[in-house]
Amino acid sequence: MEKYIKQNALSSFGTAIGVGLIAGLAGTIAMTLGQIAEMKVTGRKASSTPANAVREVFDVEPVTPGKAEEVSNEVHLAYGTSLGMIRGLIGLAGLKGMIANTLHFIIIWGGKIFMLPSLRVSAPVTHESRKSITTDIVHHLVYVTTAGCVYDAINQKKKYPLSKEQRMAIKKIVQERPESKKRKVKF
Repeated sequence: MEKYIKQNALSSFGTAIGVGLIAGLAGTIAMTLGQIAEMKVTGRKASSTPANAVREVFDVEPVTPGKAEEVSNEVHLAYGTSLGMIRGLIGLAGLKGMIANTLHFIIIWGGKIFMLPSLRVSAPVTHESRKSITTDIVHHLVYVTTAGCVYDAINQKKKYPLSKEQRMAIKKIVQERPESKKRKVKF
């Protein structure tokens, strides 16, 4: 029984991480599409922050400006997808919907406003314009809302979190225990 519980916990953890990655990918795609639309409307150029972060962390330089843009896109996709694992862990803790999405947003955007300035690739949020902050918040809200909806849709809780066979196996183990080892519970 103990081995079964450990396996069930590990499979739940793995499922949460896997579904989180799928949700993170969906969130990243939605955020990217929103950013592309916003850049067309506002005329803003694509951010070089992801490539700059790679440059700072790994002490490397892009070969060409085009390569820097390519690296930025790849890092954006990989980083956004991996942040979906956070949503998976939040879901594993039993949170879903708006509460889970709010926590996910706080962790991601809160981490961003501290991490990027510490890498010297972005100004502190106190030095950014209101428009820039608002735009960034909207893009991240698109990300967490999409990731959260995808995560919750894939990971809908069944009436019974265990399959019928799993429930029957547990019931059989409990029924086979000697009377002396069964707990007497009074209500």
